[in-house]
Amino acid sequence: MVRASLWALAEAAVKEAVKPRAKKQVMELTDAAANRIRQLLEARHKEYLRVGVKKRGCSGLSYTLNYADNKAKFEEVVEAKGVKILIEPTALMHIIGTRMDFVSDDLKAEFQFSNPNVKAAAGAASPSPRESGPAITLA
Repeated sequence: MVRASLWALAEAAVKEAVKPRAKKQVMELTDAAANRIRQLLEARHKEYLRVGVKKRGCSGLSYTLNYADNKAKFEEVVEAKGVKILIEPTALMHIIGTRMDFVSDDLKAEFQFSNPNVKAAAGAASPSPRESGPAITLA
């Protein structure tokens, strides 16, 4: 009887261990960003938007956005809200946890990146871990 109970307990533990875990996305998209990306990709007949980083500015890095037809080796794919985004392997560590939004007003329309890992941004008097990254405009 004890042996049967132990066997049942072991089987339950194995079943629990084999269940695939939900993978958290590298980058979060707002609805506004997803809608704008969808519009841009459909207008250009492209499948992906590629996000990377480039050394530039006083903080050292800025985000880059490009259209892409294919996934390159080692790129991370973020599929969210009906759009596919490729993260360049060199940018991955700088993008983890970033929230991408699209903001539009009378003077501008741009993607904004909010990265909780940013210690300081250009012109920031005091470093803040919630400081927004640079805005990117993609026509």
